[in-house]
Amino acid sequence: MTNMIELRQVSKSYGQGDAEVHALHKASLAAIEGEMVAVMGPSGSGKSTLLTIAGTLEEPTTGEVLIAGQSVKDMSKAKKAQLRRRTIGYVFQDFNLLPGLTAAENVSLPLELDGTSARRARVVALKALDGLGLGNRAGHYPDQLSGGERQRVAIARAMVGERKIVLADEPSGALDSANSEAIMRLLHSACKDTGMTTMVVTHDAQLASWADRVIFIRDGRITDQTTPLAGPESLLVKAASTNPELDR
Repeated sequence: MTNMIELRQVSKSYGQGDAEVHALHKASLAAIEGEMVAVMGPSGSGKSTLLTIAGTLEEPTTGEVLIAGQSVKDMSKAKKAQLRRRTIGYVFQDFNLLPGLTAAENVSLPLELDGTSARRARVVALKALDGLGLGNRAGHYPDQLSGGERQRVAIARAMVGERKIVLADEPSGALDSANSEAIMRLLHSACKDTGMTTMVVTHDAQLASWADRVIFIRDGRITDQTTPLAGPESLLVKAASTNPELDR
């Protein structure tokens, strides 16, 4: 199977001298085609940094990132932007929707930027929104949508087109438990049905149990990984072993 995402000894530091912060330290991981990987860890552990580097939104201080076997180390900014439009969808914690565009326009924008006609992009966007139960909200602007609806629009935008990778930072943060499960079920089905690779940052063991593999991170270091065959309870035990504060 092809490694769609691969991080090799990736470190990330911010600041200098006494103010230097090490967000990641020699993190190595790989996610194969069709695999769903969850990343768990306490706040400030480096989860979001790992995801932004995997999505080429940030550059590592040291180490190498490969997407579908191709190193992005020497890619130009324009080439990385093209890679994100065509291959990588990203779901941000704060949705990152453009307030002046409707839900359908937000979803169709990546397709149009990559050369798809506005009419064709709209058809694809409406189908994606309908699949997430938002067909009747396509013409609404972000400030006319609830937090949960905005989150689903962001997910539709990340999955639209023929993207092979979706990276999601707490994709269910604005959703209730039922809708959270529905989102994870959707992402899981997309992995199995289309071969899409998904990496999800979550603090919720119930949601992480949808993944094929769960990676634990603490203080910028990948400390362990497991398969959630025993259910969410086993993930809580494993998470507690990497985060002593959970035992208190």
